[in-house]
Amino acid sequence: MPRCLTRRVVPLSALLVGLSAGNLPHAIPTAHAQPHPAAPASTADETVRRAGDARLGSSGSLADVTAVSETNIWAVGQEGLWDVWRNRGVVTHWDGRSWTEVSARGDVTGVGALRSISAVSAGELWVVGDGHDGMPYVGKGGPGGFDRVAVPAVRGGDWLRGVAAQPGKVVAVGSRAGKSLIATGAGAWTAVLGPPGALHGVALKGKDGWAVGDTGTRPLVMRLTGSGWKQVSAPNVPGGYLRDVYLQSGRRAVAVGAVFQGDENVEPLIMRWDGKRWTRDKLPIPEAELYGVSGDGKGRYWASGYDPANPGEAFLLKYTGGRWEPLRGEPAEEGRLVRMRAVTRTGELTMAVGHAFGADGRYDDLVESFGPATQR
Repeated sequence: MPRCLTRRVVPLSALLVGLSAGNLPHAIPTAHAQPHPAAPASTADETVRRAGDARLGSSGSLADVTAVSETNIWAVGQEGLWDVWRNRGVVTHWDGRSWTEVSARGDVTGVGALRSISAVSAGELWVVGDGHDGMPYVGKGGPGGFDRVAVPAVRGGDWLRGVAAQPGKVVAVGSRAGKSLIATGAGAWTAVLGPPGALHGVALKGKDGWAVGDTGTRPLVMRLTGSGWKQVSAPNVPGGYLRDVYLQSGRRAVAVGAVFQGDENVEPLIMRWDGKRWTRDKLPIPEAELYGVSGDGKGRYWASGYDPANPGEAFLLKYTGGRWEPLRGEPAEEGRLVRMRAVTRTGELTMAVGHAFGADGRYDDLVESFGPATQR
C-alpha cells in the first residue's frame, strides 16, 4: 500500500471469509521467476505487466502487500489455508525478478495465518496475524527474517487484522470480545477498545491516522486525534463494511469494502474523505467485493477485489480523472475464481495479490502487476 503503507470469536461464515483472504512459517528461502505472459487490461494507460504467483505451497493465498520500491515489494499470506491448526504463515519478497520466501519465526508452536504487512523502511517491516499458541502474532523484521515481538497489551482471544507502521510508531487493529481493538507500539505498547465491532484496516501518515471496519451492521470509522482514537461519522450504509483504508494526506483518504444485499449479492463500497466529511462514491459496476486500496499520493487510487460477473479475472477499480474504472487482469480460465485481497502502488507499478480457486478445489496464490501500456 505502502501503508506507512477474524481471530476474534467469529461466526463460521466470517471465519471462512478470513481464511479465503489468505494468510504462514517454514523458513526455506526459495526464488521463483514469473514466466506468465502479459494480457490486455481495460484502461488505456495501464495494462498487465506481469501475471503469475509467489509459488506458495499447498492451498496458498496472499493476504496483503506493501512496497518500498518497484524492486522491493513484500507480501504475506499462508499455506494450508483450510487447516486452521497446521497452516503456516508466509512472508515473501519480490526483488523485481523473482519471489523469495523469508523466514517468519515464532515460538515452538510456529506462526499461523499472516494478514497484514507494513514497511517503515527497507530494513524494518511489521506483520500481524495468528500464532498457533492462541495469541495474536506480531512480528518485526526485514531481509534477514522476522521475529515475534512481545506485546503485553494484547492477549489470547484477541484478533489482529491490520497493521500500519512509521518511524517510532506501530498500530495494529482488530477486535477483542466483540469490541474494536487498537494496539499501539511507540516504545511501550498500549491497547484501547473502541465501539462494538471489528477493525480491518489502518493507515498512518505523520500525525494523521484512520482505522476502518464494521459494527456488524454498518461501517465503522475511527480517526487518530491529539487525544487518541475517536469514532467519526460516516455514511449510514446498512449492511456495509470496510476492509482497508489509504491515507494520502489530512485532507484525502479512501476506504473500501462492500455492502451485503441479501444472501449472495454484494455491492461495492468506496468512501472518500475530503478533509471535512466522508462521502460515498458512485461506482461503475453494481456487484463486487473490495478488499484493498492504495494510491500514488497524487490523487489516483486503486482498489482490489472480486467481481462475480467475471469471477475468473483479477479485478481492480482505478480512480483517475474524477471517476472509477475497472482494471482487469489476464483472461479468465474456465472454472477459476479469483480474489485480489490487497494492492500496492509504487512508481509506475501497481501490484495486486490474492488467490485463485480452481475447479479442482485447489487454492493457489496469485500476483497480478500492472504498468504503463508502453512498458509491456
